[in-house]
Amino acid sequence: MLLKVEGLCKSFKGKQVLKNVGFALHCGEILAIIGRSGSGKTTILRCINNLVKCDRGTIIVDGTVLCKDQQEEKSVYAKPAEMLQIRKKLGMVFQSFNLFPHMSVLENIIEAPVHVFGIARPEAEEKANALLAMLDLQDKTSAYPFELSGGQKQRVAIARACALNPLVMCLDEPTSALDPELREGIAVTIEKLAEQGMGILLITHDMAFAKRVAHRVIFMEAGQIIEEGSKEEFFDHVENEKIKKFVIG
Repeated sequence: MLLKVEGLCKSFKGKQVLKNVGFALHCGEILAIIGRSGSGKTTILRCINNLVKCDRGTIIVDGTVLCKDQQEEKSVYAKPAEMLQIRKKLGMVFQSFNLFPHMSVLENIIEAPVHVFGIARPEAEEKANALLAMLDLQDKTSAYPFELSGGQKQRVAIARACALNPLVMCLDEPTSALDPELREGIAVTIEKLAEQGMGILLITHDMAFAKRVAHRVIFMEAGQIIEEGSKEEFFDHVENEKIKKFVIG
């Protein structure tokens, strides 16, 4: 088990957006979280990546506790040195890509490995070039983000997240800015990562994409997990009318 989440709770300005959320992610598994806007999906990813502190709950990454629930108290987080090691095991691709506009593709990918984690530049560049080759972007190393298409930016963002060999990859709406013909390329990329043993956690409103890549699906509503099951259960044998309406449209 690469990731375990238990009893995750989070409120913003008195409004509870996550209510006792729990699930697991396994090696080589692609787990899609679906649900209407505002159901708490992105907040889950942000809590897992320590971009937002949860109020209550436990998050365990590859057997190491990121945060642990304490009775009658807020969750206690790992110490900074341990947190840095946990961060190496987590990759995050944002919906807006968040590439540095003043840096080339290669510089975007090696920035964190070299300047945050102290990896030697030649080693970081070798890894970056291998990732770009895998994603069919080997001719874009010197290009800047403004010179790339939406699909290319998405793949660069995935390469940047992969640069530290994370065990868990989190993707927020990976196809939202893409034309339909580009979605297949992102689907193949995600499947390649899963085949290498990475656990993939993705949020999407794109039901065709979820059906294409996911092994398992979670449906959220109002900060809670309403249903969890295999892709087939959701898309071929769904019985819950609320979920059926969302999935089928």
